[in-house]
Amino acid sequence: MIELILKGIVTGFILSIMIGPVFFVLLETSIRKGVRAALMFDLGVFISDVVYILIAYVFYSQVSSLIAGEKQGILKLIGGILFLIYGIITFFKKAKEMKVDEVGNVIQNSSDYVMLALKGFLLNFANPLVIFYWFSVMTLGAKNSNYAESHENSILFFLAVILITFFSFDLLKIFGAKKLRPFVTDKLLVTLNHLIGIVFVVFGVVLVIQGIIGTV
Repeated sequence: MIELILKGIVTGFILSIMIGPVFFVLLETSIRKGVRAALMFDLGVFISDVVYILIAYVFYSQVSSLIAGEKQGILKLIGGILFLIYGIITFFKKAKEMKVDEVGNVIQNSSDYVMLALKGFLLNFANPLVIFYWFSVMTLGAKNSNYAESHENSILFFLAVILITFFSFDLLKIFGAKKLRPFVTDKLLVTLNHLIGIVFVVFGVVLVIQGIIGTV
């Protein structure tokens, strides 16, 4: 059991430091809109991860054939197009002036938090690679489970450790990025939009190319 916990922590840490599109948006949200906004965005990401895990867990055999088959190319193609569109929109998006209260906290409406959570959910869910690596992680957990009589429980426990570790390191990113807020300027916000837009476009192009190759 201890070995399973340690492997879960290590896997969660590795996943948390993987630099992908959501990584940059999470940091940008913390810098621009504050900790609570970033937490809501990350909550959306977390929920989408849970949904993907449930899909991979409940439909294990179907997901296995999907990942191994030609349809993975179609998934990557669709995901790549979505990331390309979002990247282009973000690149040309104008930086909005932040409204802050008397102590410097960014003012947000409740609807803004809901939209941020939805944004985190959709951005993570649109990435077909997420279902691939969660399926791989689940397979790893199955291989490392030495408890035949509680095989399913061991896998779920392994996934829970990974999610807790993953979310905990995301909290460190959020609070770390908050320290940069005093240095935020309009020029920096525009640069962030350009950087995130480029990251999403590059990521989208890679997925589209992989999708085209996978469907040929």
